[in-house]
Amino acid sequence: MARKVILGKKIGMTQIFTENGELVPVTVVEATPNVVTQVKTVESDGYEAIQLGFEDRREVLTNKPAKGHAEKANTTPKHYTREFRDVEMGDYELGGEVSVDTFNSGDIVDVTGTTKGHGMQGNIKRFGQARGPETHGSRYHRIPGSMGAIINRVFKGKMLPGRMGNNRVTTQNLAIVKVDAENNAIMIKGNVPGANNSLVKIQTAVKANTK
Repeated sequence: MARKVILGKKIGMTQIFTENGELVPVTVVEATPNVVTQVKTVESDGYEAIQLGFEDRREVLTNKPAKGHAEKANTTPKHYTREFRDVEMGDYELGGEVSVDTFNSGDIVDVTGTTKGHGMQGNIKRFGQARGPETHGSRYHRIPGSMGAIINRVFKGKMLPGRMGNNRVTTQNLAIVKVDAENNAIMIKGNVPGANNSLVKIQTAVKANTK
């Protein structure tokens, strides 16, 4: 089965009824037609891949190299470009479009996005660790606690306060509930990584359960 790919923007979550009356929570992803901005081959680049562009970028914010790259595909400069390997190269041509009707209801996909950033957080919120007693005199409330067997260093992997979120995450094996070609929308069962209006990458699941 050929691998399907598309870039989109997470709109938010809602719920819809299926044909059999089941209420399903879904994430709505708006995926206006992507443009194939580059086709890489073994002869020219050493490997096979395609590059998709999503969402037009204002010309005043675009430099000359980006404009020249877009002109080769006979399109306008794009705000997002991402590369995909392991696709059926014959299905894509330079300057062609990839729309939401590439996917169908029932398809199993992997969705990649950047999680919400929470900044600097303590070990309780970051890792869900338990806090100490709240009674007077305990002197141990929300601090990390013992550093372990300290020998002039803290062992690698110790859970400590630090930056939380803003990571690239892939949620696997999500089902597409509905494809709305008229509004360029894909409705995916459950939640997907990222804040509203953030970029998400949708592609055919690599570990889909075929039973």
